[in-house]
Amino acid sequence: MISSFFASHTIFALSSARGRAGISVIRVSGPQAKKALLGLMGENYKLSLQSPRRAVSTRIKDPITGEVLDNGLVIWFPSPASFTGEDVVELHIHGGFAVISGVMEALKNINGFQIAEPGEFTRRAFENGKMDLTSAEGLADLIESETVAQRRQALRQLEGELGKIYEAWRQRLLGALAHSEASIDFADEDLPDDIESKAFLEIVSLENEIANHLKDKRRGERLREGALVTIIGPPNAGKSSLFNLIVKREASIISKQAGTTRDVIEAFLMLDGYPVTLADTAGLRDGGDAIEVEGIRRARKKAENSDLKIAVFDIKNWQKLNSKTLELIDSNTLIVINKCDLEKPNTPPKIKNQPAFVISALTGIGVDELIDAVTKRIVHKMDVSASPALTRARHREALEDCRNALERCLKNKDLSSELAAEDLRIAARCLGRITGCVDVDDVL
Repeated sequence: MISSFFASHTIFALSSARGRAGISVIRVSGPQAKKALLGLMGENYKLSLQSPRRAVSTRIKDPITGEVLDNGLVIWFPSPASFTGEDVVELHIHGGFAVISGVMEALKNINGFQIAEPGEFTRRAFENGKMDLTSAEGLADLIESETVAQRRQALRQLEGELGKIYEAWRQRLLGALAHSEASIDFADEDLPDDIESKAFLEIVSLENEIANHLKDKRRGERLREGALVTIIGPPNAGKSSLFNLIVKREASIISKQAGTTRDVIEAFLMLDGYPVTLADTAGLRDGGDAIEVEGIRRARKKAENSDLKIAVFDIKNWQKLNSKTLELIDSNTLIVINKCDLEKPNTPPKIKNQPAFVISALTGIGVDELIDAVTKRIVHKMDVSASPALTRARHREALEDCRNALERCLKNKDLSSELAAEDLRIAARCLGRITGCVDVDDVL
């Protein structure tokens, strides 16, 4: 049930984006929401009450002065069939500043009304059981989504796919805990001989499922934040030229002088609907002044934290491999031989047994093929067609705590049934932290 503090007042806020628009939406929620209908619509408020969840066209007036503020639409959502689970009114008005401020001021003057705190509508929805915490986070992600893939992931989470997985695990844990508790509290009763062994078989199964779920290579978190792709290589290999060509603007300074790029330069782009941050870095070499040395250190750190690296070499020097760049090449690296407009390699180049893309950042030769390869790698890392992935660090932390508790439980089961049961309680609470469903009464 919603807390008495929430129940004591009615909130309102602009629910659409700020600024001029054809239509803006103001939402009202709380026990006195009907007051908004009566105050702003006058006698027309009965039309809304008679037609819940239907838009009613009406003049919206100041309840004190009677001045007409706008011609708009009003929708009445009676409790509990509303977003928050309370009585809700939505006002669809023209999006001019004067209209919005006039309606907001009129609501403010109604006794018992106050402006909502950030996130308060969603909090009330959670408190009233309209959504769990994962769905609330999915709603926030949907509002913030910038790409197709981010939208798809957020919608799946908003619709409860992730929460259903965690809640199903929690229910199985509660069942195992109930059996474990029964074998302790009712040891003298005529209980099935295998009640405890079945409980621990379920625990082993759950521990394996959670462990596999954690082995997701952070694809859900990557998708929320965007993949990081870093361009590395020796000085004057054409890294900045390639960076500018991919982002389609002159973001990095290009010069024949070695050491021009001294800091990490980043740009945001979308590849096949997936968010990517592309980083250009300082050329990797020994020596240089203090500023360049710091730039090289930052380049190495950025490369080590990247989801994908693009190692660029000059076609004239690719066979004299730059050791500083070679150190960073691994299975998450695409290798590029640049400046093929100047000359062609006699044999297909390979570095560390990996085939290289031969391109020209000046003319664009081979760059489309490189971008396609980058896109395929990113899509593979962030695949949203698979089972729902955990999307936040707090999910991962709670699941790791849960798994640790289950491992302790399996170790303690032969030493102490009481300790094993306590570990099961901890594991169930860890899962409950993710969805917000923590209730020891479920065990009873």
